[in-house]
Amino acid sequence: MTGAGCGPAHVDAGRELASHAGGYIRIPVGISSCLLGQAVRYDGGHKLDRYVTGELGRWFEYVPFCPEALAGLGIPRPPIRLVGDPAAPRAVRVGNESIDVTGTLDATAHRVVPELEALRGYIFKRGSPSCGMERVKVYQAPGHSPRMGRGLFARAVMEAYPLLPCEEEGRLNDPSLRESFVERVFAFDRWRRAMDGGFTPGRLVEFHTRHKLLLLSHSEVHYRAAGRLVAEAGRGEPARLAEEYLRMFMEGMKRRATRRRHANVLQHLAGHLKRRIDSSDRQALASLVDEYRTGVVPLVVPIRLLRHHFRRAPDRYVEMQHYLEPCPDALGLRNHL
Repeated sequence: MTGAGCGPAHVDAGRELASHAGGYIRIPVGISSCLLGQAVRYDGGHKLDRYVTGELGRWFEYVPFCPEALAGLGIPRPPIRLVGDPAAPRAVRVGNESIDVTGTLDATAHRVVPELEALRGYIFKRGSPSCGMERVKVYQAPGHSPRMGRGLFARAVMEAYPLLPCEEEGRLNDPSLRESFVERVFAFDRWRRAMDGGFTPGRLVEFHTRHKLLLLSHSEVHYRAAGRLVAEAGRGEPARLAEEYLRMFMEGMKRRATRRRHANVLQHLAGHLKRRIDSSDRQALASLVDEYRTGVVPLVVPIRLLRHHFRRAPDRYVEMQHYLEPCPDALGLRNHL
C-alpha cells in the first residue's frame, strides 16, 4: 500500500509492483488520500478506512490523491461545498460563496487526470465536494433543497476513464457492491495485462473464453453481444474492436449478478460433470445449487463443491474459467452472496 503523498508521483506506468503470495501482483488503484489515514482533510484530520487499508490493501497498490491539497487550498483549510447546476456545479467556500475555487480544482484535475492511465480502479471518499462519486449535495438558492451531483475531481476521473471501476468507501459495506467492484478491478487488470503487448485476435479470443461464464453471471445480454464481437476477431479495425469489446465487457460486469444468474452458471458448470460423477453426487450438487438459488446457503458453498468435483475429474474448459475464482478466495467476497 502506498503510504505517503497526495499526488500522482507513485503511479507506475509499468507493472513493476510488489509480488504477493499466491502468485498475485498488487493492482494499482487510485484512492482518496484521507482513506489511507493521511491527514489531508479540511479540518486537518483523516477518514482512515480499515477494510480498505487492511483487507483490500493486501491486494491493491494504492495511489493516493487529495485534489484539494494538490490544488494548494491548504491543510487545514476552510471547507468548500458545491452550488448551482448539479451537471456543472461550482465549488465555493462555505459561508462565503464569493470565494470560488472551481477553476483551481479544475486546473488540478486537468493536470493530474492524464497521469492515471495505469490505474485499474479508484476508491473515492463519499460525500466529498471534490471526490464524491455520487449523491454529493449541490446547494441551491435559499429556500430550495439541495440537489445531488458528483464531486469535481471524481467527475473528471470518471469522464476521462469511463470504463475504470470506481466505487466509494461507504458503498463497499454492501457485500454485493463490494464483490462487484473488486471483481471488476481484477478483470480490468487481467484485460490490461493480456493486451500489454498489443491487441491481437488470439488474445481477445483467449480473454473472452476465460471470462465467458463470469460475464454470463452478470448479464446474458452483454455475454451474447460480446460473443458476437469476438466472432468478428480478425476482421475489421483492431483498435475499434478492442475498444468496443472492452466497453461491452465492463458494462456487462457492472450489472449486479443475481442469485438466478449465478444459479444458471452453476447449473452450466454442473453439466460438465454429467458423465463424470455418479447419480447421488449429481443430485447432491443440484440440491445445493437450488439451496443457493433460494437463499439458504451463500455462493461459496456450491462453488467449493464444484471445485472438489473438478479436482477429481478435470475439465480443460472449466479450468480456464475465471468464474470459479475471479479474485482471491482470501477476500471472502462470496461468503456473503
